[in-house]
Amino acid sequence: MVKVTNLANGSSVIVRINDRGPYAKGRLIDLSESAASRLGFLSVGLASVSVQLINRKR
Repeated sequence: MVKVTNLANGSSVIVRINDRGPYAKGRLIDLSESAASRLGFLSVGLASVSVQLINRKR
């Protein structure tokens, strides 16, 4: 689980990482349409974000 924050507007969302992507060079993380929408960049497609590891008890 990571917290992804859109640096342009400060919106954040917590997401589960479920694969090893991204597969496009220069990208930090690929997000679902739902996560991109919540972060406010679905219509743009790309955004500058920060990614923070969330500790999760098992």
